[in-house]
Amino acid sequence: MNAKYALALILALQVSVSLSEFPTPSQELVEKYNSLKSTFLKRLLKAQSHVAPLVQGAGDSEQGKALREYTEGVQSKPEVQAVAKVVSGVAQEADLLVDKARTAVLGLYEHFLRPHVGERLGEAIDHIKIHLDQILPAE
Repeated sequence: MNAKYALALILALQVSVSLSEFPTPSQELVEKYNSLKSTFLKRLLKAQSHVAPLVQGAGDSEQGKALREYTEGVQSKPEVQAVAKVVSGVAQEADLLVDKARTAVLGLYEHFLRPHVGERLGEAIDHIKIHLDQILPAE
């Protein structure tokens, strides 16, 4: 009876260890992801550059001036500055965890989902890119 429990425990441990090992994504998939990510960020920066003059124009109103004064007052408080330093430190540490999680998700996607949905997803992304290039080109 104890041998059965020992065998079950060993099998359970093997399964839990094998589940914690994620497949690594191929270099091609990582490069494709980084390419799509950089294009997306370029589009966001371009959209921000188009919206910034509108926001600055709204800041000239009476409410905009009051809001600007309030945010400057809040930012000058030492408590807020201390919290900002802590948050920036945590964000730097979390960057490593986010990178590991991104790599794990890309590996899982490539291993389990890409054979089934990869081609259709690629076609959908290319179709969306065509429309985005007309509306808000990255370059």
